[in-house]
Amino acid sequence: MSRILQPFRFLHRMAHEQPVYLWSFGIGLTGPLLVIAVPEIRSKFFGWKPTERLPTTYPVPQRERRAVEGFEDA
Repeated sequence: MSRILQPFRFLHRMAHEQPVYLWSFGIGLTGPLLVIAVPEIRSKFFGWKPTERLPTTYPVPQRERRAVEGFEDA
């Protein structure tokens, strides 16, 4: 039983002697949890919707293309 409680005793001692290690450990554990929780909270409670994707190409006009004249290098 002593070996099972040993990590908790270590964390308890470090919380009193050097609290920065315990806080960094706690903040480090909340990061991956927030990656999962924050998008759901934003969409449910704040009504957030992703914006439309930006166009990556120039829109081509829906008409016949005219032949280009007057730019020959002759």
